[in-house]
Amino acid sequence: MRFLMMFALLVSAAWADLEPWKSARKSSVAPDQNRHSIHAYFNTCPESPDGKHVLYFTSDSPHGETGDLRIVERTSRKETILARQVTTEDAHRAACQQWAGGGRFVVYHNLIEGHWSVRAIDISTGMERVLATDRQVGFGSAMGKWVPVYGCHWNPGPHRNLELIDVFTGEIVTAVTAAETVAEYGDWIEMKLGSRDLTLFFPIMSPDESKVFFKPCVPGGGNTFRGMNVSHRDGKVIYDLANRKFVRLVETWGHPSWSPDSTGIFEKSNVLMDLSTGRNRSRYAPSCFSDHPTLSPNGTVFVTDADVTKRPFGQPGHWAIGIGSTQRDEFVVIDQFDNSQGARSWRHNHPHPAFNADGKRVYYNVNDGPWTRLMVAEIP
Repeated sequence: MRFLMMFALLVSAAWADLEPWKSARKSSVAPDQNRHSIHAYFNTCPESPDGKHVLYFTSDSPHGETGDLRIVERTSRKETILARQVTTEDAHRAACQQWAGGGRFVVYHNLIEGHWSVRAIDISTGMERVLATDRQVGFGSAMGKWVPVYGCHWNPGPHRNLELIDVFTGEIVTAVTAAETVAEYGDWIEMKLGSRDLTLFFPIMSPDESKVFFKPCVPGGGNTFRGMNVSHRDGKVIYDLANRKFVRLVETWGHPSWSPDSTGIFEKSNVLMDLSTGRNRSRYAPSCFSDHPTLSPNGTVFVTDADVTKRPFGQPGHWAIGIGSTQRDEFVVIDQFDNSQGARSWRHNHPHPAFNADGKRVYYNVNDGPWTRLMVAEIP
């Protein structure tokens, strides 16, 4: 009897977490929409940890690949330009802009005179520092101090390893090397990617900075970053930074994101993998669509997007944003839109939804007109 009562309370609480999202308020984040406003990725939230500002890349160019980095105050809607003439790899992830150091810094990468560099801007002073050259930035923890960087995946030169940079001091440490990764997983890498000529690509750190996952990648060796075949990459390697050891190789990428407690990886199909066993711990709301899923900070719900063209309620080119329960097979659609327009980059922009720090707001991109728009859905 006691078990049944506890189960009923859990189910009731889960549905209560979904209920407010039925009446979520949606609005554009940027004050002026005669330009693109783009949130980087579903692994990072554009809202500062203290909730005061929202960060985005903005461009008045049709392709959306060059422009400015700006923050806007949520209450006053006052915009501040942090960096001008930023060149991105594409409009899909923009400048990989993100918060770091507890919200003191904004970190991003930029292409200047043929060289990529990773940069940090102190929000209080506007001062910018170059953290690394000939590298790009992955995604770190907004509350942490480490910025993960890697060599250009199509032609990394000598920068084959995963490095971490202390955003406060600028100290650079090598976290794990390509050679170590080949020694551990070389047979699979050669079978899957056709070579052991490895570079480590696209690291994403856990919220507590104790772990990281990244893509094994074989560079194409060319001089252009435009195109899906300029390098060959697949799977994900999970590495324990605290204990300096490999956790495991997973043979698919799966659009992964970290669980809030850093013990699991949540990915496409709304599946949570347990790092300690490598097995799927749970599949949440199986009836919900899924492409880029992330868990809320308290883990009671998740948000995801997907192309819903083939679903009964979708139209050609339409995507949807859904909030799903982690306790039962229930979800709420909070937005649906034509996502076939927006920035005309060689790599199309996706919604990439992300929760803010208290789980009351979700940010996502919409491409339903000539300008990509950063939107926010907020529970009342």
